[in-house]
Amino acid sequence: MTEAVAAATPDQDTRASGAAEKAAPISATGASRLLSLDFTRGIAVMGILAANIVAFGQPMIAYMWPEGFLTPHDAKSDWMWVAQFVLIDGKMRGLFTLLFGAGMYLFLENAWARKQGRWLQARRLFWLLAFGMVHFFFIWRGDILTLYATCGFICLLFVKWGPKTQLGVGIFFYLVGAAIFSALAGMFYWIMELGGAKVLAEAGGQGGGPSTPAEVRESFGVMKTQGLDIAQADVSLIQSGDYFGWVHYNLTEHWVEPLTGFLFFGLETIPLILIGMALYRFGLFDGRLNAKKQAIWGAIGVAVGLAGSLAIGLWTLERGLSFHSTFLSFVGTSAFVRLPFVIGLAALLALWGPKATGWLGSRVSAAGRMAFSNYLGTSILMLFVFHGFALGLYGELTRPQLYIVMLVAWAIMLAWSKAWLSVYRYGPLEWLWRCLTYGKLFPIRRTREAG
Repeated sequence: MTEAVAAATPDQDTRASGAAEKAAPISATGASRLLSLDFTRGIAVMGILAANIVAFGQPMIAYMWPEGFLTPHDAKSDWMWVAQFVLIDGKMRGLFTLLFGAGMYLFLENAWARKQGRWLQARRLFWLLAFGMVHFFFIWRGDILTLYATCGFICLLFVKWGPKTQLGVGIFFYLVGAAIFSALAGMFYWIMELGGAKVLAEAGGQGGGPSTPAEVRESFGVMKTQGLDIAQADVSLIQSGDYFGWVHYNLTEHWVEPLTGFLFFGLETIPLILIGMALYRFGLFDGRLNAKKQAIWGAIGVAVGLAGSLAIGLWTLERGLSFHSTFLSFVGTSAFVRLPFVIGLAALLALWGPKATGWLGSRVSAAGRMAFSNYLGTSILMLFVFHGFALGLYGELTRPQLYIVMLVAWAIMLAWSKAWLSVYRYGPLEWLWRCLTYGKLFPIRRTREAG
């Protein structure tokens, strides 16, 4: 599954002063927005596009495996793969999952203060699930909102735990999941690329199973074969411009994937949501932690994550970016070094956010306030950029050219978010989500104070 943004929290109180109604930092129980969360979301929603741009413009299998590209992937592009792997891949998903956990708990705090509770959060998650289903079937199959919604329902059972328990349980099960997927991916790599097929063939010949290495590789190569078959179907439908045929294909051939994604990513997502809740409650985002210590351990976490990811990325490059080496690196070993990076980056961005009030910083924060609208809006924009009924660039652009599309989308995101929020209280989808959650219409346009 590709990276995707966790939904923003539209029910944060957005009171502020002045005609521009600028947000100000608050404590965990204050009435205004946490600029640290907005800024962090802004960085992440831009990073999420950097992660997903390949899967928007090329077959899904190319997201992980460069040979899945329909255009040449030369040595320069291979090094870009390494750079993206080290800086972006998996890390933005992890960061957004932490933010989703923090946002869930912040929403519940506000609900409890109004004598409401988990039922309101459950309604909110139901509508998130609905948004995710529409996104998956009608816009882009890289959706992750359904995963956040289903995991969010489970995490509602644990919101009354203390923050230390949430943190400890979250870290433990995250590492359990990382170990399980590393073992599974490592097994596939051993079988397909390290001679394991010969060992299994010798054993299988005696027990009635596959008796040759080729037969073993064929039986264990289904994942790659299915990925290539899906890619071929997508290419045909998307390039032809047959949008309704593509939607029909999604509904009939991929109908169960939004929910089965839980089986693949649940052991990462649920733990990270719990960790995000705990970090919020410890004061990571509102200045209650010692800033100097937070900066030190945050920097250490980022450094450890970058060094580990670089080592894994170079190892994968050394092995020719083969299918099973990239699979092992993506879903297995990188998970261990991703966790310190994600927590460290969240710590650093939480410190920088309240200070990021200049021309660029304010626009990044605005993009973060509208992260939900920007995430789904980006998918809609890319639908028109790549599908054959519009610009028709699917499968036509190289990796460097896809990054140019990403930069243009970043510029649009930064420009429209700030302009929109100067007139309206919420992003358009944040407003819709809020109205659906509470079952009533809220005013969206800002009101100017008299005088």
